[in-house]
Amino acid sequence: MAIKKVIITMNNDINKIDLSKKGVYFVALGGVGEIGMNLYAYCCDGKWIIVDIGIGFAGEYIPSIELIMPDISFLEERKDDILGIIITHSHEDHYGAIGRLWSKLKCPIYATQFTSELINSRLDESSLLGRVDVNIVNQGDGVFLDPFEIEFMGITHSIPQSCSLAIRTKYGNILHSGDWKFDETPLVGNPTDYDAFKTLAKEGVMALVCDSTNANVDSETGSEAEVRENLARLFKQYKKKIAVACFASNVARVESIALAAKNCGRSVALIGRSLWKIEGAARACGYLEDVDFITEEQANMMADDSVLYICTGSQGEPRASLNRISKDEHKNVYLGKGDVVFFSSKPIPGNEKSIIRVQNNLANLGVKIVTHKDEKIHVSGHPGRKELTKMYQMIKPKISVPVHGEDIHLVAHKELAESLGVTQVADIRNGDLILLKPEGKFERVAEVHVGVMALDGNRLVSLASEYMKNRKRIAFNTSAVMTLVMDGKGKIIGTPQVSALDVTDEKSDPGLMSEVIFAVCDEIEELSVVERTNDDKVKEVARIALRNAFNERIGVRPIATVHLVRV
Repeated sequence: MAIKKVIITMNNDINKIDLSKKGVYFVALGGVGEIGMNLYAYCCDGKWIIVDIGIGFAGEYIPSIELIMPDISFLEERKDDILGIIITHSHEDHYGAIGRLWSKLKCPIYATQFTSELINSRLDESSLLGRVDVNIVNQGDGVFLDPFEIEFMGITHSIPQSCSLAIRTKYGNILHSGDWKFDETPLVGNPTDYDAFKTLAKEGVMALVCDSTNANVDSETGSEAEVRENLARLFKQYKKKIAVACFASNVARVESIALAAKNCGRSVALIGRSLWKIEGAARACGYLEDVDFITEEQANMMADDSVLYICTGSQGEPRASLNRISKDEHKNVYLGKGDVVFFSSKPIPGNEKSIIRVQNNLANLGVKIVTHKDEKIHVSGHPGRKELTKMYQMIKPKISVPVHGEDIHLVAHKELAESLGVTQVADIRNGDLILLKPEGKFERVAEVHVGVMALDGNRLVSLASEYMKNRKRIAFNTSAVMTLVMDGKGKIIGTPQVSALDVTDEKSDPGLMSEVIFAVCDEIEELSVVERTNDDKVKEVARIALRNAFNERIGVRPIATVHLVRV
């Protein structure tokens, strides 16, 4: 039976949502129905905690915008009741928005040491370092934020000190998985604390809020140890320059690459600020003790067969080092015929075109490309169906809440949970506010305001704003601007000026601009004397005439803007 949703828009008093029922309320403001931009919130007895506060990558559909993050208006209305922000691990899509959004909430932050190192870097970028209460916790520690008791349970992922959260309340226990996988031989960081998970299971789990990224993948994720062995074998096959693109945050991968390079007699250079930032955080926590790195300037002085570059940009990011290298625009790193680039990662959905563009640029330079499709040089940090099955069988939740995935992943996760005997599966998307009930059922309460904020320069702008809508419209269409000077009686003074740089030029269409200007002037002359003194009327007639004039002559209908000056 379809469940009717109650729509709560920003024009309503969102504080009127009834949050008094027995149970725990849960809502995602980002990360459900998409990959990235994770932000989840729980409410119990009128008090809130936030789990993760991440960024996403805009992709090509938002011109000149790289980073996006959730609209947190719903939580801003309740900031006096927010007890804290808990960060599960230090991937950008889980903590990256904290520097930009913390000032809207101003509450304590709780994270492990490694994650805190990177959080502080973000806060420093936003001039907030030292002004924010960042509390360092260890895997296995508990934090009591009445009425929540939160245990940071160690679990393996592709980054050190990742945690699942056991959220205990008087209404029942919730396991918030965070990003995870079961890796029995992690190369960096602690193994999964199975005893903690089994203890929680014995207490009983009301709901499992769980990662869905690989819910449609049958095979197990695999271990980082296998990747390390393969890299060591493959590097020995090449005698010229080697570059490896990977996620900067994957400390185990960075270490694997460095050790494999060391075994081949190569020095390792880190190319990209984010890699050096992660390296600093890792060393502060006691990781990467067996490897050393050199600068790109030092690497530039070495023989081709004695250096290996680790680069940012495995997802085709336009500002990353690999993109600049692929276009032969990097000041210190040059790749050419006989060199090889390993893409030690998988494409995040939506980044495929950007990655292919970088790979094509490299191929044009004569560079050989090796990806995870060619060799086992990457394993995911997320659970496949077999690992999800193991989690469900161990935890035995009454309610399943699939999160962290696009629709295809969420649907696969829902079907898997149901096949494992979970009858209460909350099929939600961003904005769905649900109540997790003590008896092991859920109720959809409302649909709250969600949205996306774009980082435009140094400001946050809603993607729903007219400004951003116009930018997208202009980016995917041609445009023409006319400046028209008239006197107070409606007489045109001088010759109007038209700028249409992305429509045509005088060399391509000689005489076109003159024809367009005359056509617009003719339309204005047809107006009555009274109409010609009405600015809005003149601008609208001129705008339509400008579009029609271009369309009639060259078959292009640009977005037209008219600037009217009265003298």
